Amino acid sequence: MRPRRIPAIYQSLLLGEWRAHPVRAIVAVAAIAIGVALGFAIHLINAAAYNEFSGAIKSLSGQADLQVRGTQGLMDEAVYGRIAGKKEVTVASPVLELDAVLPGRRESLKVIGVDVFRAAAIAPDLTGLPAEDRPFDTLADDAVFLSPAAMEWLNLRQGDRLEVRVGTQPVSLRVAGGLVRARAGQRLGIMDIGAAQWRFARIGSLSRVDIKLTAGVDRDAFRATLTRELQPGFLVTQPQDEEARTANMSRAYRVNLNVLALVALFTGAFLVFSTQALSVIRRRSQLALLRVVGMTRRQVLFQILLEGSTLGVLGSLLGLAGGYAMAATALRLFGGDLGGGYFPGVQPTAQFAPLAALTFFLLGTAAAVLGCITPAWEAARARPAQALKSGAEDAVLTRLSTPWPALACIAIGAGMTRLPPVYELPVFGYLAIALLLIGGIGLMPRLAAWSFSLLSAAAPRTLLTSLTVSRLANAPNQASIALGGILSSFSLMVAMAIMVASFRVSVDDWLSQVLPADLYVRSAAGGNTGGLSPDEQAGIAAIPGVRQADFLRQSQLILDPARPAVALIARPIDIDNPEKILPLVGSTLSEENALQGRMPIWISEAMVDLYGFHVGAEVTLTLAGKPHHFVVAGIWRDYARQTGAIQMRLSDYQSLTGDSIVNDAALWLQNDIGAEQISSALKDLPFGDALELAQPNEIRAISLRIFDRSFAVTYLLEAVAVIIGLFGIAATFSAQTLARAKEFGMLRHVGVLRRQILAMLAAEGTLLTLLGIAVGFILGGAISLILVFVVNPQSFHWSMRLHMPWALLVSVASVLLISAAVTALIAGRYAVSMSAVRAVKEDW
Repeated sequence: MRPRRIPAIYQSLLLGEWRAHPVRAIVAVAAIAIGVALGFAIHLINAAAYNEFSGAIKSLSGQADLQVRGTQGLMDEAVYGRIAGKKEVTVASPVLELDAVLPGRRESLKVIGVDVFRAAAIAPDLTGLPAEDRPFDTLADDAVFLSPAAMEWLNLRQGDRLEVRVGTQPVSLRVAGGLVRARAGQRLGIMDIGAAQWRFARIGSLSRVDIKLTAGVDRDAFRATLTRELQPGFLVTQPQDEEARTANMSRAYRVNLNVLALVALFTGAFLVFSTQALSVIRRRSQLALLRVVGMTRRQVLFQILLEGSTLGVLGSLLGLAGGYAMAATALRLFGGDLGGGYFPGVQPTAQFAPLAALTFFLLGTAAAVLGCITPAWEAARARPAQALKSGAEDAVLTRLSTPWPALACIAIGAGMTRLPPVYELPVFGYLAIALLLIGGIGLMPRLAAWSFSLLSAAAPRTLLTSLTVSRLANAPNQASIALGGILSSFSLMVAMAIMVASFRVSVDDWLSQVLPADLYVRSAAGGNTGGLSPDEQAGIAAIPGVRQADFLRQSQLILDPARPAVALIARPIDIDNPEKILPLVGSTLSEENALQGRMPIWISEAMVDLYGFHVGAEVTLTLAGKPHHFVVAGIWRDYARQTGAIQMRLSDYQSLTGDSIVNDAALWLQNDIGAEQISSALKDLPFGDALELAQPNEIRAISLRIFDRSFAVTYLLEAVAVIIGLFGIAATFSAQTLARAKEFGMLRHVGVLRRQILAMLAAEGTLLTLLGIAVGFILGGAISLILVFVVNPQSFHWSMRLHMPWALLVSVASVLLISAAVTALIAGRYAVSMSAVRAVKEDW
């Protein structure tokens, strides 16, 4: 009989607890569900975007065994003959890959020029499908074949004309058909390589050569041999290297989003702890009675763990469903970048990931189980005779008041902030944040006892203060449960708010430094086929009212095949006063003391972490296929490119490469000339319609909008932390208030009025929340220092200055404070509404 009765007891106790206090259970389940949903949604979105982008790369590479690329984007097509003639090579396919500028659009269209006959043997996906009556359109000089996604995006059909821009001149191409096979959402155009070189003014240039090796050839050995033969200026890579570069570029962003999503899960775990701890305190005599009638300690332990794990299972299941729905909606409405911009040109769809779902399900369940371990252990260890007596409920969680484990967590966390990243991820920074949170919450019983004891000694001896402060001082463990809920949510919100505000203010200040001119001119908003010729540059500089015109050339430079390309920026820079243009950090070299006639470059902060460059270091860069020696003259802050950037003088770049085309211009105007007047003059130039003009304040506003979009998920997580905190306050205070019905009945027996009890409860809620907010400011501030000075530099390789968003923090603190007082008051009205005799009749 006994084996059959125990499960019925478990079920009865579980359902009875939920029926008695459904709101607390719902809040705990919702907190777990929110954490799981956010984490699962972010994982699905990033996985879908990365997998789609990776699939697009594979379709472009086809069955190539190796690829030869130039270190600076384009390379001389003469290398194709050297490769194709080798006996180890079965097929060598030349490729010209361009991001074509589209007039009137900020996005570009990827256009790939291929040798149709050779590409068919390596990458059949890159084959155009012409009309039946025009089979030779694959070789036509004006034909382009578009993927279905590109046709839909551009609203074009077969036979229509596609307008692109080369330099500042429009070029019209005929849409000759679609592609044999293209991935859903992949925006792509295919042309004959000769036509692409001619139409886009890239005669004699290639982007890469795809190689298919003869059967039996050792790929690694041939790769090493070819690398030695082609150096310098060329890289021999495998197609999967491109995937690795994309993964490395977006990894830190993806990991940070997932870690931030788990913030809600951590808070949910503490709400489960709060729910179960209060349940154990309230049911202390009930559990003791069950022990008296035969239930063992192990069964009591199992019962409490069952209740907590059930909350976790329900929350995790709801979170998985909600996370999938969120991911599908976000991908359909906003694409897969989440504001990061790492996966352009693809349109991913959400795919349910069983392994990831299992992982997040286990995380949610584990969080709930961990949250109820301490209450379960205490309930199992309680002595039935003592627990059957009313009073001394605060002793249930006495072990929580031991400060040494909490202090150890804080000390270990502080030490971890000094450790380096692991695989370029701030693993120890994340662990430090978790340990600080655990340590801070663990210290709350001791802090509550100390704070309220001091307040009790200093407060005036009135009935209200005596009842309020004395109770808080003498029952610190119960107070710490409410404080922990406030602390966990508020401190995390404070930390994220400070980090985002610091970053945003730093970006705003940085934009002011890097935008010193009065007007900026661009040849194109996106793509790499735009540009300004020397004659066009002279025309811009000669406009009346332009006091100074500085031109800029930007290209890509690959320094390491395993890493994304570095931005190479050439512009006029005064060696003796580079800070006029560059937001420098640290020491610099000048012509007088250390350059000694060597060509200088200025590197971004990311170059220090990723490549080990430093001020004074001599480095070799391959430009136009030839190696050249430079010295690092300074380090500058760059919030636009986390993969690294190098700036050099435009005159040095042009003399070394012979490239006279520029991308942008910065114009300084005469004092009596307005930007509108110069803008009108620029538009009147023969090529004026191709120019994009912007003033510094417009660029700053656009950049900050992009920043806010990139941190939209972080803003959402801040809001979630506040909402969970409010629910936690409501659930915790209402549960504690209702559990004290006997105490209120006794107070009313000795003459305390209902309104005085209500005032006492409102004061308790206010004081507890004030202490939680105060400690939350301190703990959140410490966590924000880790985010600002450890996590961000190790993740994205840039530094920032600290900024405190006082208005936001004070507003959220005020909302929490008012909510706590109102919640305590509402719960108190119900608790004191019952008869005083009935409230104390069960008191032994």
